[in-house]
Amino acid sequence: MNTRRSLAPVAALTLLAVPLASCSGTADAGGGDEGRGDGLEVLASMYPLDFVASEVGGEHVTVSSVTPAGVDPHDLELSPATVAQFDNATIVYLSGFQAALDDALEVTSPEHALDVAEAAGVHGVEGQGERAGQEAAGHAEGGHEEEGHAEDGHEEEGHAEDGHEHAGHEHEAGDPHFWLDPNRVADVADAVSAELSDVDPEHAEEYRANAEELRGELEKLDADFAAGLEQCEIRTIVTAHEAYGYLAEAYDLEQVGLSGLDPEAEPSPARLAEITEVVEGSGVSTIFTESLVNPAVAESLANDLGVDVALLDPVETAPEGGGDYVDAMRANLDALTSALRCS
Repeated sequence: MNTRRSLAPVAALTLLAVPLASCSGTADAGGGDEGRGDGLEVLASMYPLDFVASEVGGEHVTVSSVTPAGVDPHDLELSPATVAQFDNATIVYLSGFQAALDDALEVTSPEHALDVAEAAGVHGVEGQGERAGQEAAGHAEGGHEEEGHAEDGHEEEGHAEDGHEHAGHEHEAGDPHFWLDPNRVADVADAVSAELSDVDPEHAEEYRANAEELRGELEKLDADFAAGLEQCEIRTIVTAHEAYGYLAEAYDLEQVGLSGLDPEAEPSPARLAEITEVVEGSGVSTIFTESLVNPAVAESLANDLGVDVALLDPVETAPEGGGDYVDAMRANLDALTSALRCS
């Protein structure tokens, strides 16, 4: 019987948990930490869920990431051999973020499936690719109106089109990067615990205890972010692309991206001129880049404006040089408190 449960018709992170006997590995796997256990074989679609699955599963799971280290999750490709494993897999996913996974799920019948969208509080990202293309076209046409930025939806008061309302913090309906809010990751850990418990009820109590322990660590991380970013001279972050909406929403920051949700989109001259006004008008001292996005445009703009460049990790892939999700987020906090002149 197919017990696939779709909690919300939205965007994409996938966790695949398969009995060890049916899955000894995959040519596509790579990327986060190797799992610590020898029970369930777990394949995570990308690093944030690799981290969660490893922490919640503990010694009872062996975790690998479907997305290789250093590869943008958006660019994931799956081999037929890996897709063939899906029918016997337990899948936890957020549909729409990785097209290859969506396509695989269309032609397979996983026995167990859980969409983490509801647990993460993701506001549906269906149509993300179409919207990103429209946004890039709007930038190319110079569609950023002085008062309302109507073409790309960045209205001065409400940001109505992309949902980033400054007053109410209603989040954009196209941003899947929920893991930049630690509390949402904690909620996903609970959902993963429940799913693993369904598959492996013998160890359900341990999965629940591991999820609770992880929640405590993530709530401490959240408290440190809230305290560290409470008193800052600057509250605007200029980023390589608009991946930080959930972080901005959680800690009362204003995000301005060189490009929109598509990290490959090239900002138009009109967009760069608009960002120049934001930097000069808001006293921004730093433009943030990412490890998987070419920094040339950001570095050139920062040089022209006489401001610094710093790394703000979207944590889509395993941190370079070791460490885990919490370490990467603490490095982000350090970068933010320095750039925003927080006390």
